[in-house]
Amino acid sequence: MTSQTTIDATGPGDRTPPDAPSDAAPGRGLRGHPWLTLFTVAVGVMMVALDGTIVAIANPVIARDLGASFAQVQWITNAYFLALAVSLITAGKLGDRFGHRQTFLIGVVGFAAASGAIGLSDSIASVIVFRVLQGLFGALLMPAALGLLRATFPAEKLNMAIGIWGMVIGASTAGGPILGGVLVEHVSWQSVFWINVPVGVVALALGVWILLDHRAENRPHSFDVPGIGLLSGAMFCLVWALIKAPEWGWGDLRTWGFIAVSVVLFALFAFWEKRVKEPLIPLAMFRSVPLSAGVVLMVLMAISFMGGLFFVTFYLQNVHGLSPVDAGLHLLPLTGMMIVGSPLAGAVITKVGPRIPLAGGMAFTALAMFGVSTLQKDTGSAVMSLWFALLGLGLAPVMVGATEVIVGNAPLELSGVAGGLQQAAMQVGGSLGTAVLGAVMASKVDSDLADNWAGAGLPPLTPEQAAQAAEAVQVGVPPVSEQMPPDMVATVTDVAHDTFLSGMSMASLVATGVAVVAVGVAFLAKRGENVEAGAGVGHI
Repeated sequence: MTSQTTIDATGPGDRTPPDAPSDAAPGRGLRGHPWLTLFTVAVGVMMVALDGTIVAIANPVIARDLGASFAQVQWITNAYFLALAVSLITAGKLGDRFGHRQTFLIGVVGFAAASGAIGLSDSIASVIVFRVLQGLFGALLMPAALGLLRATFPAEKLNMAIGIWGMVIGASTAGGPILGGVLVEHVSWQSVFWINVPVGVVALALGVWILLDHRAENRPHSFDVPGIGLLSGAMFCLVWALIKAPEWGWGDLRTWGFIAVSVVLFALFAFWEKRVKEPLIPLAMFRSVPLSAGVVLMVLMAISFMGGLFFVTFYLQNVHGLSPVDAGLHLLPLTGMMIVGSPLAGAVITKVGPRIPLAGGMAFTALAMFGVSTLQKDTGSAVMSLWFALLGLGLAPVMVGATEVIVGNAPLELSGVAGGLQQAAMQVGGSLGTAVLGAVMASKVDSDLADNWAGAGLPPLTPEQAAQAAEAVQVGVPPVSEQMPPDMVATVTDVAHDTFLSGMSMASLVATGVAVVAVGVAFLAKRGENVEAGAGVGHI
């Protein structure tokens, strides 16, 4: 891949000689201005990152309003992350071939439209379907945004731009629960999705006005359709098995059948990628140990963070009895430390390299998730804030350092694929985290509820009643009815909350173990070997 790109813009006046720096053409006005380009793409990617976590606060309300089961609520999150993760690298290649500007604008329009459709949905099935579309269009936005930044900014300012871009993603991811709480409590759960419509209109208007198209001279001319199908099928089978395992049982042939199919598809995917001319993921990239470590680190971090956050929202609302807004405010320490810690982490990583900050960040994450495992019904706000703040402090260096470790260690001609891989790793990790920890929670509730129920002297349940009760307890909701006397309601509530807390504790301990493993992986990371090689892409 060369360091120059050709320009396709909306008119002859937009064309600039290939060797001219991106900020050396004042005659074209605001179109292609580096900092305005950064602002424009930040508005777009903010929607995608925000929707990854904003729905966490809305999940309990959606479940009640639409009568959704625990597994269906999980799919509201999993469908989005899975569609996003599967499509990111493919979407990056679409941008390379047809232009990042066009890809970005299509993504903005599609994402906003899918968001509006979710707000109009009256069934959990339609919500999940449109969440899939959100993920697909969101995938068009993310690599296109990074591609536009790489082509627009001069080399000496590119790292700063990527750092700010990463901070927007981190802040949006962490701020989702707070904004979601305000919207759910004061408007409706539908407003969590409707808010993307005006934001999308702004991003579209700015994109048409500001963004300048950039296309590599030797851009790809084919698509690895079999590779896309194999990778998509492999990830779907894996996540589906993890979600259904509590229902089917870990000894059920269906559970291990889906896991076996996923392993076979992953193997076929690797076999195919070595032979296709333009593979979806060139496997030669993984010869770089630091790059591979960075990808694994992103997956492990997302499993701990996204999976843990899924249950924390149910804990705050259904066990502590907080409103959606209050639940979001209780997560403010996490958000604040993400915003404050990201630029600080960037400065430290620039000075000492990524290894120590990444290992330290995952160590803080492990400690924070261990703290979450100790939360009880009467835990005070100060203690919760301590663990949430520590979690934000731990996540910040991982979010910021990932781009340098993964993209910087990839060859220049594979830098776009590496950027998509970094984002895909985070999204897959989030989906797997929700599924894995959800399976842990469900298994623990199933094993403890019957004994806790009998120990409290409550009347025995039929198998059907026991299954319904376990499903409610998995999200912290007591299985009570209007016919129950007050003293029995209180007893059932205590049993439900105690059982939920035992499940959340077990899931949080698993997340702690994942984070500890990530500490070791972080020591394999190092500063990108090809960072300087990428300096030339700041020409258009």
